[in-house]
Formats: sequence, C-alpha cells, structure tokens
Amino acid sequence: MSVITTNDELIALCARLSKSEYITVDTEFLRTKTYYSKLCLIQVANEEEYHAIDPLAPGIDLSPFYDLMTDENILKIFHAARQDIEIFVNEKGVVPKPLFDSQVAAMVCGYGDSIGYEKLVMSMAGATLDKSTRITDWSRRPLTQRQIDYALGDVTHLRTIYRKLDAQLQKTGRSQWLDEEMADLTNPNTFIILPENAWKRLKIRSSNRRFNALARALAEWREEEAQRRNLPRNRVMRDEVLLEVSAVRPEHANALGSIRGLSPQFSQSKSGQKVLAVIKDVLALPEDSLPEISRRRPPAQNTDPVMELLKVLLKLICQNENVAPKLIASVDDLEKLAESDDVDIPALSGWRYDLFGKQALAVKHGELAFAMKNGKIILIKQAQD
Repeated sequence: MSVITTNDELIALCARLSKSEYITVDTEFLRTKTYYSKLCLIQVANEEEYHAIDPLAPGIDLSPFYDLMTDENILKIFHAARQDIEIFVNEKGVVPKPLFDSQVAAMVCGYGDSIGYEKLVMSMAGATLDKSTRITDWSRRPLTQRQIDYALGDVTHLRTIYRKLDAQLQKTGRSQWLDEEMADLTNPNTFIILPENAWKRLKIRSSNRRFNALARALAEWREEEAQRRNLPRNRVMRDEVLLEVSAVRPEHANALGSIRGLSPQFSQSKSGQKVLAVIKDVLALPEDSLPEISRRRPPAQNTDPVMELLKVLLKLICQNENVAPKLIASVDDLEKLAESDDVDIPALSGWRYDLFGKQALAVKHGELAFAMKNGKIILIKQAQD
C-alpha cells in the first residue's frame, strides 16, 4: 500500500492495474462550499494491491487514471457510484465502463433498499469499519495514517463484496438485471445538469402560471450563476427566497432588498440587477406564452382498493424473489399503475415487467387473485368467462 503523489508512480500503478480483470474504486471529496465536488482522494485496488492516489499532489496528472476508467477490458467496481461518476464527468468528461455498483447489486440480491457499505462489509466481509475519520476534511494535508487506512477500507473490502454478490447474481441468473441498471449509470446525460431544468428541484405548489414562469426563470439564472461561480445553489439564493421573490415580484432595487433573506447590498449588486432583469422579462411575457401547469389529479377513489392490492403483490413478490421493493416500483409508480395500464414506469418494462408488472396487470384485471395457504399469501389464477 502507498499514497501515489507523483506522475511516475501513477503511470506505473495504472500500467499494473490495466492487466486486471477488475478493479475496485472509491473517492473522497468535499462539496460543502462549492457547486462541483472537489476531488480529494482516489482509492483503487485489484486482487494483489491497493493504493490511494492524491489528486491534490503538486503537478500530478490524472490522465493515466482516467484512461484506466475508460478501458473496457477492465470491470470497475464501486459502491453507490453516482457521486463518484459525477466527479469524473465534471473533471474529465469520463464515465467508467463497464461498471458494477455493489449497492445496486445488493438490492437485486435482496439486501434491502439502498443498503450502506458498512452493512455490506459486516455481512459479507465479516469486518467493521473505523468510523472515527468518517467526517473529516479530506482536502487538508498531510493526511493521517488513520485517514488513509479508513479510505482504503472502501476498496479492499469491496473486493470480497463483489465476489460474493457476483456469485449470487450468477447463481440466480440476475446478472442481466444489473446490466440494465448500469446502463443508466454509464449514460453521461445522467450527470449533466441543465439550468433550464433546475426548477424541477423546487417545491412549487402554486397554480399561478406567472409565478411558475418566474420561479423557473430564477431557478435557471441561479443554476447558471452557481455553476459559473462554483458555489452551492443556496449560497447564491436560498430556495425559500427564490420562491418569495417569485411571489412578490419586486421591480426595483429597494423592493428587492426588502425581501427577507436578501440584503440591500445584494439588490445593488450585479446579481441583484440580473434578478430584476429576469423579473422584468417574465412580467412582460404575454399570457399565452406562460408555462402550462401540469398537475397530476389525485387518485380516483375507486383506485384505492387496486392500489392496496398492488402494494400487497409487490411485497409478496419481493419476499418470494428476494429483491428490494424500491428497485421495482415506488408508491408513486403504483398509484399511476392503479389508474392506468398505459403508463411510463420502469415496472412495465424489462426484467421488472417479467417479475412484477405482468402479474400486477393480471391482478388489476381479475386474472390473478390472492389466497391463503398454510398461513401464507399465494397467487391463484382466476377462471375467465
């Protein structure tokens, strides 16, 4: 084990790792004061060795590591990979392929919804993790040996976890299930945040079209500003302030500065002037150009029994098949399915349809029924007229 701090060391390490069938990977980062995560440490391992790479070392070039991430002859194994991949996409436009996410694999194998790494380490590797350095400033140098040991535990135990999960997937014939899930994680568009879609993060409850138009425009401005300045969104403008501005619609600096959460200094700044310009533009929009408010109707009362049956079916199938319910369908998905057969939800395509969706539709149409046998709920086919 070593901490890689020079280009020569990194080149040599990546040359060795490039001959591996698989490598385990993890990162440590900070994101408390920035929009984009600051990469502070990379941990990698194969069957023979494990190392930490210091991306903050003076003059280090991570190109060999990123080349390794795109080598399709090597399987890259992560736990809860989304944040790690987002960093690689933002840093270098790189998405690791092929990919194995142990958290998703564990859900496929029935270890519960979004199981944490620590629990997998305990149940599969028979080890415990030192929690004392979990909350730490990974950007400070030098790193302590305890920090390094803790970080490396995220890739050393992952080797054992991968082997055991892979064996279970092979035994149950569910490797294809995981492949379908990994397709989303290896799509670069998954990690691209478009400012024009930033409003979807807000909890907009108003049906006023002008309010919605302004909230969307301000959310887009805030996202662009946060990305440009590399600041957290709420450091630019908090959600509640953005919604208050959308409701009050101040048209001059004094009115903007009087809004709770904004200072007079903000209203006189370039950002404040830009906000006023956004407000002016939205207020000038004709009524017919304002966004339509698409609000989902509350579920019809006659779908309530169907919804309850689908919940029972989902629980029954997940127990029988040993798979996490969250991976198949959310409560929102079940509500949509209770209302209509023709809905765009994951449960009606791919392996989820074969496992659950097909039977859910059969229950809805009276082709399957529930019964009790030996104290257990079972499904029985109904005779059709």
